[in-house]
Amino acid sequence: MNPSRFIPITMIIWGLCMTFMGFVSSWSGLMAARWFLGLAEAGLYPGINYYLSCWYKRSELGIRAAIFFSAAAISGSFGGLLAAAIAKMDGIRNLTGWAWLFILEGTLTAILGIASLWLVQDFPDKAKFLTPEDRARVTQRLNAEKQSSVDHETFEMKYFVMALKDYKMWLGMAIFAGADMPLYAFSIFLPSIIHELGYTLTSAQLLSVPPYIFAAILTIFIGWIADRKRQRGIFNILTSSLGIIGFTMLLVSQNPGIKYAGTFLGALGIYPCLPNTITWISNNIEESYKRGIVLGFVIGWGNLNGIVSSNIYYRAPKYTVGHAVVLAYMTVFLLGGSFLMRYLLQRENKLRESRETSNSLSVLDSKTIEASGDIRPEFIFTL
Repeated sequence: MNPSRFIPITMIIWGLCMTFMGFVSSWSGLMAARWFLGLAEAGLYPGINYYLSCWYKRSELGIRAAIFFSAAAISGSFGGLLAAAIAKMDGIRNLTGWAWLFILEGTLTAILGIASLWLVQDFPDKAKFLTPEDRARVTQRLNAEKQSSVDHETFEMKYFVMALKDYKMWLGMAIFAGADMPLYAFSIFLPSIIHELGYTLTSAQLLSVPPYIFAAILTIFIGWIADRKRQRGIFNILTSSLGIIGFTMLLVSQNPGIKYAGTFLGALGIYPCLPNTITWISNNIEESYKRGIVLGFVIGWGNLNGIVSSNIYYRAPKYTVGHAVVLAYMTVFLLGGSFLMRYLLQRENKLRESRETSNSLSVLDSKTIEASGDIRPEFIFTL
């Protein structure tokens, strides 16, 4: 399905499912609506990141992915406040406040999805808002970075097999899970964590806003600087270190002020790593269909780890188990995985720069070399 249909339809289904959740009257009805909502959620984030990767050069993708994902941090900061306001509609039309929350947010999402039917364009070579000269220019820019597959590929089963054989996909799944599971835990339980520090529930909602705001700012900055430096892994390492320090503060300190400061570092260490990791993986997968498959696996596996995050914060007020599990994820999978990925890519780049590797495909014709995608010696990985 073309992006101009896939993205809007996914948004419309998402909005309708949320809206219907406001009208359900049984547990089974709620679970059915939530199941279909999960299907829509599963396709949107990888779909949009794949879509962006087909429009921009590798050195331009990071800031776009960061701006897109920073909306998650912004929504996290104001979601609680919005929910509190909508909850005051409790009793209107004999509906509870939480039902109105689903109905209003779902309706808005569906409306935006319908508008997207006219706003979202397909790939650059078919974009209606570009002149023929502009389409040619955009395509030429992508070709210059060996992204010609955007125009010329047709799906074959070999791309699925190639994705399964690529260590970058499996390692990327570990790295992304190392950020995504902590993200779910942080976004779900942050108000509870702050509330257990001794603040009222309303104050906890208000105090949960600043960490998200700072996280959104850092997310965009990391996307920008990573594009300029053409480095991704080092920024995963640096920002995840902030998160590890933050959750260590939450785990070992008994001082409310130190714990609250830890939530800032936790947010700063989680949010920038998610779009940066997706951009990093996209940069290093050449074939467009293979890239789409890899992103689906990576983001899907990260989302599955949300099951872990929803079952670890149960020992209030210290939440020792929850903080410890998040800390382990960030240390082993996010930080450790980023170190390992960067090392392997750097080693591969050095091998490709050697004369022996460059000569290994010299006997093949240009089309065969181009079809080999990121396997070909001239493809230099982004570190």
